[in-house]
Amino acid sequence: MSDPEFHRDRREHGGAPQRLDDDLLAEIAEDERVDAGLADFNPDEVPPATDPLPPDVPAPKGRVREGTEYREEQAEIRHEEDEGELRDPDEDDPFPPTRYDGELGRTGARDRSGS
Repeated sequence: MSDPEFHRDRREHGGAPQRLDDDLLAEIAEDERVDAGLADFNPDEVPPATDPLPPDVPAPKGRVREGTEYREEQAEIRHEEDEGELRDPDEDDPFPPTRYDGELGRTGARDRSGS
């Protein structure tokens, strides 16, 4: 933890300083919260969440949705929706479609189970 303190000028009077540094007060308060067990860590002392990329990995270019791979996947999703291969589950049929749906049909699979 850091050890911030207020440094006083000996030429000033001995009372409280007239202008306190708000940032320094916030840092001291955060350290006291950690010491008292109210907080697990001081957020100002946490390192960045991401590591730098390794030297052999190129930096990402542009936005994901502008790439050709994204457009190809979107086209595949639209194709599967048009063919009926991709649908949202509902209360009557909560399971995703399988390869057997075309062979037996949805009702044929239910009839075989005895219901």
